[in-house]
Amino acid sequence: MGAAEVFTDPSSLYDVGNNDSCDTETVQGVRNALASAQNGESDRFDQLVETIQINDRSDAAAAAELNTLLKALSGSVACIDITHHQKLLSAIFGMSLWNQRPLIMDALVGLLISLAATSGKYLDSCLHMLVRHFVPPPWVINRLSQSRVSTQKGEVLSRVHEALLKISLLVPLAPSRLFPMLSQQMPKMNKKDQDQVVVTYVENLLKLESSSIGQVGGNMIFMMVMERLRDLDLEIDWDDILQDDSSRGMFDMELEDAMNEGDELPAGSVNQDTSSGKIAFESLDKLMVTSFDHLESCQDAGRLDQVFEKLFESFENFILNTYKSKVSQFLMFYACSLDPENCGVKFGSKLLDIFLSSNKPRPTRMSAVAYLASYLARGKFLPVSYVASMLKRLVDECADYCRICNDDIRPEAHQLFYSGCQAIMYVLCFRMRSILDVPRFRSELIPLESILMHKLNPLMVCLPSVVAEFLKQAKAVGLFVVSDSFIFDDLLESELSRAFGGRERLDTFFPFDPYLLKSSNSVISPNFIYWSTMMNQDDDDDDDAEIIVNGDEESDEEEEEEGDLDYAMDKMSITPKHSFKNKMERDRLMKMPSMIRPSTSPQSL
Repeated sequence: MGAAEVFTDPSSLYDVGNNDSCDTETVQGVRNALASAQNGESDRFDQLVETIQINDRSDAAAAAELNTLLKALSGSVACIDITHHQKLLSAIFGMSLWNQRPLIMDALVGLLISLAATSGKYLDSCLHMLVRHFVPPPWVINRLSQSRVSTQKGEVLSRVHEALLKISLLVPLAPSRLFPMLSQQMPKMNKKDQDQVVVTYVENLLKLESSSIGQVGGNMIFMMVMERLRDLDLEIDWDDILQDDSSRGMFDMELEDAMNEGDELPAGSVNQDTSSGKIAFESLDKLMVTSFDHLESCQDAGRLDQVFEKLFESFENFILNTYKSKVSQFLMFYACSLDPENCGVKFGSKLLDIFLSSNKPRPTRMSAVAYLASYLARGKFLPVSYVASMLKRLVDECADYCRICNDDIRPEAHQLFYSGCQAIMYVLCFRMRSILDVPRFRSELIPLESILMHKLNPLMVCLPSVVAEFLKQAKAVGLFVVSDSFIFDDLLESELSRAFGGRERLDTFFPFDPYLLKSSNSVISPNFIYWSTMMNQDDDDDDDAEIIVNGDEESDEEEEEEGDLDYAMDKMSITPKHSFKNKMERDRLMKMPSMIRPSTSPQSL
């Protein structure tokens, strides 16, 4: 190796954390050992490798020797040959920061930075070694409760992130090589002691997102996080959540869940007898807490609006069209709650744009309007004016469709139309009173009556429980003149409704139903509209309102006298006593569908 090569050593051009001068004699000895290996004399070179491979660092003298050697190697990286010095490179890349003293950590990180910046041949190996530290060894994971181990974790990972940042500055190509490695090394969740491993890995991903590396590939990082959240979400057997009789409506089940909110886990949480499901459940809860914390830090740093665009892209790619997703979508919900004026408005607008886009597949459009309906209904942080504006666009779209459609009821041919109608009715189940209190908003709903009376007959096709609740509230507040066209003799799920519930029936999926995780729910619940809350508000507004939970004794007796009618009352609704002309009409409006579960996906129907 010539002098010219030595002077191209990047450690002499950049500050890589090795400011201490290394003994000139040691540096020369290292270079001689490297040169001897190329000449076929391996004794000194083998001794050099042996020194690096010593695992016992308890001896202060041995640690000092290793520290000096690593610094000398940093000053000699231009002399390292990938062919003749493979044994040395393997020893270096096989080292771990987790069992080293701070001074050796610094020396090793400095060597890795020098190697990465000297030759592209070593870049991948250096990055791979650093990323490997995102997964702590078992002894660290098992002792994180100890302050000493927790401190060591911070010392190791802070050096890893510093090294990755410096390498990305010195080698612009580095981030493009880094992100595939991050995805490939994402740990899988298959046993109890790995939940903290996954959480730690995601913590490091999100820390990278906050750095200059995240400015280059933050969208890829969110893709990785969202994909992992989705996978954990799908690992949970949500079918075990509610083993309910089929006579209960979707609003019924939410009320009963609210009554059981004192349980150790939320009512309807994962079957605790399923160990894999429980592991995924607990891991998902921890990951959601970590992700929520990151969004808060982004908000504090004034960059949430920028992050939101990347987050929505990952949501659209991994969550929007995912069946049975129950939790991971709440990452979007929480981001919107942190910044309602920007992120909150953008999310709803983007969902509506997807629904209205003729370039999107029909299932995607139906899923988007289901998300929009659930979001508008549940987001406590959304102003009534915004909800009303979104409803107006949906009403106008459905009205335009009715004007150009002269077809009869054919659910399979008009799924987008029925999805839009159901979204409108679902949102109004939660927001009707607040919207109708404003005359302008009320006037914007005028076309709704003609839509529901169109011969496409959405009241016969849409989800019966939504239709029933909507009709009760609409009549109670006088939304329009309720004619026989709006009254069913039987609101049990019809054949037409089942036809609408084919393989693409995404519109029965209400993605922002009550949050099912325990720890992370603390930041969701203050921003979330629960059905029980809506009931209480209605109760305060009308002293004559009655809460129909399981029916009173009088109603039970009347049912027996009438032959024990085969229907279930809507146990969720607050209905003014004077809003129905007679009991028969009330019975017709209060019947619930025989088969419906909240947020049901196509496969579980």
